[in-house]
Amino acid sequence: MKILVSADMEGATGVTWPADVLPGTPQWERCRRMFTSDVNAAVLGFYDGGADEVLINEAHWSMRNLLLEELDSRAQMLTGRHKSLSMVEGVQHGDVDGIAFVGYHTGAGAEGVLAHTYLANSITGVWLDGRRASEGLLNAQVVAEYGVPVVLVTGDDLTCRDAEGYAPVARKVAVKDHVSRYAAVCRPPERTAAEIRAAAKEATALAVRHEPAGGGPHTVELEFDAEHLAAAATVVPGVGRAGERRVRYTSGTMYEGIRCFKAVTTIVSAAVEEQYG
Repeated sequence: MKILVSADMEGATGVTWPADVLPGTPQWERCRRMFTSDVNAAVLGFYDGGADEVLINEAHWSMRNLLLEELDSRAQMLTGRHKSLSMVEGVQHGDVDGIAFVGYHTGAGAEGVLAHTYLANSITGVWLDGRRASEGLLNAQVVAEYGVPVVLVTGDDLTCRDAEGYAPVARKVAVKDHVSRYAAVCRPPERTAAEIRAAAKEATALAVRHEPAGGGPHTVELEFDAEHLAAAATVVPGVGRAGERRVRYTSGTMYEGIRCFKAVTTIVSAAVEEQYG
C-alpha cells in the first residue's frame, strides 16, 4: 500500500501569520520544525496502519520547507518546484492508494487562518462548476480522476469543516481553531503530533483505490482584486473574461483544469506590481 502526502504549510501547527510561512524569515525557520512534526506524525501513523510506502510531496511556496533529516527514514520526499501536478504530483503514476492533505487551509475569500487559493493574495475567489473551491476541493477532484481517495486532512478547524464537503469519510485533525485570518488558538506540537499519528493510522484503512472519476468537463472561474489581473489571465488560451475582475475557462478533465489553473496563477503573479497589486 502506497500513501501520498501532499504537505502544505499554512495549516500546520502553530502557523498563524505570513512570516511563519515565508521562506527566509526567522519565524519560518521556527515553524519549519512544527510543519515537519505534523508531516512526520502522519508518516508514522500510516506506517503504524500498515502502509508499505509513503511519499511526501512538498507543496508549499518554494516546495523546499520540510526538514528531510527529521523525517521517518522509511519515507521519501519529493521536493522542489515545477511539477506537472503541483500539489498532488505523484498521484498520476497509478501506484498510489490514498492521499493525505497535511497542513491545508481554506480557500480565497473564505474565513480561515491564512486563507487563500494558490496565490497568497490577488485571488479573491475560485469556483469549480459553480461551487466555491479551496485547494483541497480542487486537488480532491484531480486525484479522483486517478481513483485515489483523500483519507486524511489536517489544518485549522474551518479547513476540516471544508473537507467535509469533498472528503466526508476522511479523518480530520484540527491543529488550531480559527480566530481571524492571522490568529488562532493553537495546540502544542506534542499534542497535535499524537492526534495526527492516531488519525493517520485509522485513515490507512480508507486507502482503497476506486474507479477513476469522470464527470467532465469542468468549469473554473477566478475572481481577482484588480481588473488588470483578469486581463492578464486571458493571455492563457481558452481563458476568457467573465466580468470586470473575473475570468472563466472550461477543461475536459481536472488534469487539464489544474494545469490551466497553474498557468493562470503564474501569469497573474507576474502581473502584480508591488504595493498596488
